[in-house]
Amino acid sequence: MRDVTDLPAPHRRSFLKYTGALGAAAALSASLAACSSGPQSTNDTGGGKGGEDAALTAVIGYGNDGSWDPTQTASAFSMAANQHIYEGLLDTDPISREPYAALATEVPSDLTGTSWKFTLRSGATFHDGEPVTADDVVFVFDRILDPNTQTLAKGFFESWLEKARRIDASTVELVLKFPFPDGLSRLTLAKIMPRHVFSRPGAWDDAIKGKAVGSGPYRQTAHHPKSNTTFEAFAGYNGPRPPAFKRMNWLTIVDAAPRVAKISGASAGAQIADNIPYANIEQLKKGGMSVQGGAGMNNLFLMFNTRHKPFDDVRVRQALHYAIDTGKMVEVALRGHGKPSSSFLNEGNPAHRAAKTVYAYDPEKAKKLLTAAGVSGLRIDILAVNVSWIVDCLPTIKASWDAIGVETTLSPQETTAVFTKMDQKQDYQVVAAASNPNQFGLDADLIMHYNYGPRNLWMQYARWAGEPVARQLFKDMDRATREPDADRKRAMIQDYVDVVAEQAVLYPVVHNELMTAWDPGKLSGVRAQPYPGINLLQAKWA
Repeated sequence: MRDVTDLPAPHRRSFLKYTGALGAAAALSASLAACSSGPQSTNDTGGGKGGEDAALTAVIGYGNDGSWDPTQTASAFSMAANQHIYEGLLDTDPISREPYAALATEVPSDLTGTSWKFTLRSGATFHDGEPVTADDVVFVFDRILDPNTQTLAKGFFESWLEKARRIDASTVELVLKFPFPDGLSRLTLAKIMPRHVFSRPGAWDDAIKGKAVGSGPYRQTAHHPKSNTTFEAFAGYNGPRPPAFKRMNWLTIVDAAPRVAKISGASAGAQIADNIPYANIEQLKKGGMSVQGGAGMNNLFLMFNTRHKPFDDVRVRQALHYAIDTGKMVEVALRGHGKPSSSFLNEGNPAHRAAKTVYAYDPEKAKKLLTAAGVSGLRIDILAVNVSWIVDCLPTIKASWDAIGVETTLSPQETTAVFTKMDQKQDYQVVAAASNPNQFGLDADLIMHYNYGPRNLWMQYARWAGEPVARQLFKDMDRATREPDADRKRAMIQDYVDVVAEQAVLYPVVHNELMTAWDPGKLSGVRAQPYPGINLLQAKWA
């Protein structure tokens, strides 16, 4: 997943590598500062029965070898871990996404102006024992807003935030370009990092590779790329969500079968796992596990290369969406844990409204659109990521397109290979992949800008940004960002989402649930979230 960070071309490769869009990064050095150089281990660190001295073992279905820099990362593992290691001025509840005071002492009540002042929590310290100060806050925001530094977080802040200013050692002011109440929930994306650690030469590279020093309830104790990352409760934490587990061991197990095996049966070595395959839900429930889903923005999308004819014709793009039997896809591939898309936004999003163009299954309409576009004998090779549930969905797309006379070939590949081809501007026709912007937040402005923008990487991949309808769309999106009236803003967003639906350049086919499983006999307070990873800040031993 990429963001509207407007990267100049020379920065694309490094940005993609470090944010995880190219999949697993290359093997990392075992001699990282603050990271264990001992042997890699995926073993339980002990104490599976709970209790004060027990270690919680979690299984994460994503790699831990993406970037760990909070200003850079889109890695599911790293983002979930960083929620436990770092704090923002405000953080958000993992389910409701409502902001709450984290490093700051309170949430601003007046959102009508262009100045937010925050007092830092008294006694807050980083994991190395140094106090958290206003200088650390300014340090992080200066990095995010630096025009010469390309970060993922920049796309979430630069449109509305002018600067961060130190008032005194424990007080900071955020100066806004215009009133922007939605910015409160985005403050959790600016994790406060110690200036005395990360201002050193090479320190940002160390952060990318796994070095993590925050002020949150857990401190990182070891990091083994492609294996596991361990944590322990931070004794100096005095914030609102204290640690309930003395130690945690998070295993990265990307393959589904061993991931499920790790939490199955009497000898299960873990108490919780995310990214549970639908086929294993009943098995795990019968074994006494709680398995719950989170329905959100997770989706299978199609992206068309609009420079490759006939995909420059909107009628062709629409025809291929109308042709897909999404009901069958939900029933067979997703086993009922999903819905056909009725908008770019999922139905649970507060700003959702069914788009004016909804791609209900209509093969006859698809044929008529292709005829109107003068297209016949079309052959398509779908370049797809090999994420397991995406691969399960591909046969339905092939069967649907074959049925309207479009000869279809499936080419699932490692995520690295797919995005490398696009980054290198290699020719392609259609990409099928997964996306979930909900890990960054729920507000529709953020989600839509994540995918659409004049210099956005997604739009560069689709090669569509120069089209007149695209240029007008981007202007409408920027006007909606600045709109102060909440109801008017929502209507403006819904209007331009209609344009996105009609154009179908990058558009979801289905939205699906992400499943989490845990042992209710050992853990309580777990809530399944609708985006990758886990959040254990309110969980505890049963």
